Amino acid sequence: MTLAANITLAALVQQVLVGLSRTTILFIVASGLSLVLGVLRIPNVAHGSLYMTGAFVTYTVATLFGQSTLGFWLALIVAPLVVALLSFLVERGLFCHLYEREHMMLLLFTFAFSLVIGDMVKLIWGSDYRSLAAPLFLQGSFSISGFPFPRYNLFLLIIGPLVAAGLWFLTNKTKIGKIARAAAVDREMVGAIGINVSWVFAAVFVIGCYLAGLGGALVAPTQNITQGMDHAIIIEAFLIVIIGGLGNIWGALLGALIFGLTDSIGILIWPQFAIVFPYVAVVIVLLFRPKGLLKSTW
Repeated sequence: MTLAANITLAALVQQVLVGLSRTTILFIVASGLSLVLGVLRIPNVAHGSLYMTGAFVTYTVATLFGQSTLGFWLALIVAPLVVALLSFLVERGLFCHLYEREHMMLLLFTFAFSLVIGDMVKLIWGSDYRSLAAPLFLQGSFSISGFPFPRYNLFLLIIGPLVAAGLWFLTNKTKIGKIARAAAVDREMVGAIGINVSWVFAAVFVIGCYLAGLGGALVAPTQNITQGMDHAIIIEAFLIVIIGGLGNIWGALLGALIFGLTDSIGILIWPQFAIVFPYVAVVIVLLFRPKGLLKSTW
């Protein structure tokens, strides 16, 4: 059964699954950016650099344990925490004094922060690329209608819904999540009832950056870990946040789905110009929904 001359239904299903696994990475990174943007009103350009840092720390931790299965799991735990600790130090040392400044100043500051992180990564790990193999039980592939599908991609398909469920629980069922949602709407009122808004902002910023580190950790076995890997992801993450609705986490999920699936299906339809498909989708969405698909918190 074919959909076009050289496109079979089985090939389409395979590409959709590949697109969904890529969506997982995009959603994890974009949701962290959206969380920070929605509550703190900070367009964190350094988010991509934190993602890159997470990937390099994952490589280091996994390599210390011989890239074993234990090393992989430890790296998934340690790398996002290292990124979260770095972001906490920066937030308490610098960001917390700048929340009342104009957005342009915050944008420039986070850009400067991204340059600092880039130089730090270069000093520690050098400019050579690194590669990390997935643990043995996630190596190889299984067949879907005669087409191979990587086991690691299946792992990503499992992780994605777990992260989404965790974010839903955090924002809707926990005290810090409810306070953060209130602060996003009226931070002055939250402060007036005796809540330390500064520490709420710190918690939200750290959680958002933790997600960037987690995205970097998860992507490490799927591509070369190198300087510059932050550039593409930050552009994609901002586009996803914009088409989903500024600060809306579920909009980030919807935007990541659109971006990931159009990219994957574009490879099947027109491989030479596959990179164009997600950006065409962004243009189409913004033509009909200039403020994003879901309600913006701005």
